[in-house]
Amino acid sequence: MQLALSAEDAEFRDQMREFFTTKIPQEIRDAVRDRRELGKDAFVQSMQILNEAGLAVPNWPVEWGGQDWTPLRRHIWHEEMQRAYVPTPLAFNASMIGPVIAQFASQEMKERFLPKTANLDIWWSQGFSEPDAGSDLASLRTSAVRDGDEYVVNGQKTWTTLGQYGDWIFTLVRTNPDVKKQAGISLLLIDMTSEGVDVRPIELIDGGHEVNEVWFDNVRVPVENLVGEENRAWDYAKFLLGNERVGVAPVGATKSSLAQAKEWAATISVGDDRTLLDDPLVSTRIAELENELLALELTALRVVANSADGKPHPASSVLKLRGTELQQAVTELIVDLAGPASAASGARDESDLPWWATHSVPVYLNFRKASIYGGSNEVQRQIIARTILGL
Repeated sequence: MQLALSAEDAEFRDQMREFFTTKIPQEIRDAVRDRRELGKDAFVQSMQILNEAGLAVPNWPVEWGGQDWTPLRRHIWHEEMQRAYVPTPLAFNASMIGPVIAQFASQEMKERFLPKTANLDIWWSQGFSEPDAGSDLASLRTSAVRDGDEYVVNGQKTWTTLGQYGDWIFTLVRTNPDVKKQAGISLLLIDMTSEGVDVRPIELIDGGHEVNEVWFDNVRVPVENLVGEENRAWDYAKFLLGNERVGVAPVGATKSSLAQAKEWAATISVGDDRTLLDDPLVSTRIAELENELLALELTALRVVANSADGKPHPASSVLKLRGTELQQAVTELIVDLAGPASAASGARDESDLPWWATHSVPVYLNFRKASIYGGSNEVQRQIIARTILGL
């Protein structure tokens, strides 16, 4: 089964494919393909090329750089970007705070932040999770107390992805401790160079520095940096998380990884002119994953087509849940294909072992995070039970 495209949409797909494979520097695309860590400069360069062509934030309102595309064309844009190993626009900017500012902020705040956000002149960090408020986000304790024309912020955020690069952080804070916990939360934009902001690295199981904890010690934030209304940020957070859960099911990237796995399986001889790809158990496993990814792709189209007015489609939880499960399943397949070579994760580049085999375990370990971020999969099952199944 294939998605049938009209002649116009097929032409659009070809235009996207040509742009992504010719305009984004090859060295950046190679780094994404080989699962090497991208530095800040590579992210910024790629997103600025996309923004100059009007391709960085197509989901935004047209007046702020968006495109009046159909859901199918947004899907094609995303698929072809991932197929070409182009870094997707920084999610914190393009899919999270940008749409929130465009939807809920004042005109002054939109003019101040949206152009720089689309062009990655500001690198945004996400200040949501806390040590005791991850999936139960409404239990956050970081406080903001009004003092004249400023808020004084104290508390801690954790798992702040790529926070070491952050210029600003959009931060959920408690501004009213005396009401229902969802009702007393506000959203502040905080300059990360402010006195009292401290970013501390967290080393992950694969040895990488991808996430951080951020501490706020009497950080003074101008009241003008409040997004929307005070104590209304729970609505904004739900809007943002709906967008995030669509984005954490990268169908195109997972399909590309599975295609690579097939190529690698075809290079491993098992005797008699046969390779692992000829093994019926391996080929069946790959076929099952391809079918599951097709189903996920169709679900992604349905979710995007039915999300509007700040109310994401309930199936976005299905997308997040199944998307992360398939991401992890593909990384596990690659470890199994690598066999004993997967244990050589410390091998240097000059090793005779295939590079993908020696990287398979660190990638597998890193993607254990996928079932936790964006709302844990356990929480997504609860949402599905309530909003879709009516249980």
